[in-house]
Amino acid sequence: MSAKPLSILVIDENHIRASIIETGLREAGHEHVTVLHEIVGLARQIEVIVPDVIVIDIENPNRDMMEHLFQLTRAVSRPIAMFVDRSDTASIEAAVEAGVSAYIVDGLKKERVKPILDMAVSRFNAFSRLQRELADAKSALEERKIIERAKGILMQMRQISEEEAFTMLRQTAMNEKKKLTDIAQSVVTAAGLLMR
Repeated sequence: MSAKPLSILVIDENHIRASIIETGLREAGHEHVTVLHEIVGLARQIEVIVPDVIVIDIENPNRDMMEHLFQLTRAVSRPIAMFVDRSDTASIEAAVEAGVSAYIVDGLKKERVKPILDMAVSRFNAFSRLQRELADAKSALEERKIIERAKGILMQMRQISEEEAFTMLRQTAMNEKKKLTDIAQSVVTAAGLLMR
């Protein structure tokens, strides 16, 4: 089973440089390539095109243009490869902060486009996976805290052991066909109301 072909958006005000990127992508087997030469109205265009990957090429980046693009990249959750002819430390840091997956200085050659694009997609996927894992871990920790608070409340109110409190929470969750965390949150909320 083959993977779904990538839809790629190339943003480049320079027609010659855009054709280098487009040729490199097409020679690498990418058929769904859209090229935009205007940065004005870019957010709307991205909403319409819904690309899987975005390639941005800026021959001579100025601070305002870079800031505009970085604001855009923060809002779009997609792999982004950016080619620039010159750069400084602040621009590189801003690109990383904005979520640019690959930032290439003075490296626009058609044969380099595909490996750079592949790396941008891989880095984006790895970073997205790490963000999901972090969110899951934070959620699990919050759930654990709520359950611990509920157990403490039950132990104090009922004069029972920690194990008995947990069993009571678990049994109630099973009886009511709810998540343990939901029952624990109800105990915590109820105790908060009673102690006012």
